[in-house]
Amino acid sequence: MTTVGFVGLGAMGAPMAWNVADDFDLVVYNRSEDATEPFADAGVPVATTPRGVAADADVTVVMVTDGDALHDVLTETDGLLAGLDEGDYVVNTSTVSPDATGAAASLVADAGGRFVDCPVSGTVGPAEQGTLTMLAGGADEDVDAVVDVLDAIGDSVVRCGGVGDGTHAKLSVNLLLGDMMQSFAESLALADANGLDVDVLLEAVGSGGLAAPLFDVKGEAIAEGDFEAAFPMDLQFKDLRLALDSAHENEVPLPATAATAEAANQVRALGHGDEDIAAFVCGIEDVTGDDIRR
Repeated sequence: MTTVGFVGLGAMGAPMAWNVADDFDLVVYNRSEDATEPFADAGVPVATTPRGVAADADVTVVMVTDGDALHDVLTETDGLLAGLDEGDYVVNTSTVSPDATGAAASLVADAGGRFVDCPVSGTVGPAEQGTLTMLAGGADEDVDAVVDVLDAIGDSVVRCGGVGDGTHAKLSVNLLLGDMMQSFAESLALADANGLDVDVLLEAVGSGGLAAPLFDVKGEAIAEGDFEAAFPMDLQFKDLRLALDSAHENEVPLPATAATAEAANQVRALGHGDEDIAAFVCGIEDVTGDDIRR
C-alpha cells in the first residue's frame, strides 16, 4: 500500500490527514507537537522532522500557511528534500504565490522528486467531510500518480494545467470569494440601515438568481453573530494580496478586489483577523455602531 506523509496539521490539514488515513498508511509531522497527539493516540506514526516524513512516504502532502513556511519545510536541515527518494511525490495543497510554487517545484525536481501543485478550494467543513475541490497543476502522469490521494481529500479534482496553474486557479477563486463576501456584507448593512430584518434580505437573496451556498452558510453565521473561523480573515487578506500581486505583474486591473483587500485589512486592524470571513460585516458594524443580527 502507498504510504502518504502529511506535513501541517492545522485547522485544514488535520481533517485532510484524517481522511487520507481512511485509505492509506499515514505518517504525519507538525511543527507544534500538540497537533500530532490525536494521531499518535490513534496509532498513526508521528515523525519528528519533515525529513522523517519524506523518508517513510511515497507521497507527501503539505498544508502550511504561506510560501515562507513551504520553503522552510522543504529546505531546512531536516526538511522534506533531505528525505526524498528518487521519484517520490510532493503535493503542495497550501495557497502560496506563483513564484513560491515555481521555486518549490524546482527544488523538488532537483532533489529527484515529482511535484504536484494542488491548492484546495473549501474551508474546514468540506475538509472534515472530504468534499474539498482539488485544483491540480502538474504533468498528467504526475497527477494520475497521486489522484487516489487527492480523491481521499476532496470529491472533485479539477485539472488546471501545468505546475503553477493550480495556484493561479486558487488565487482567482479566492479573489471571487473575498469580493462576494464584502459585497454581501455591504448589502446586509444597507438593508439593516433601512430597517429590514436580516432574515428578510437572506430570504430575498436566497430566493432568486443570486442564491448561493456561500450566502446561505455565511448569512446564517452573520445573523447568529457567529464568527468562529472556518477561513480566517488574515488568510483571506493574504490571498487577496497574492491575487493583486499577480494582477499587477500581468497588468490586469482589479479595482473591486483592491477595494476588498483594503476592507479586509480594515477588519484585521479592528481586531477581527482571526475571525471568519463572515467578519467582513464587522468592519461596517464597527464604523456604524449597528449590529446586523437576528
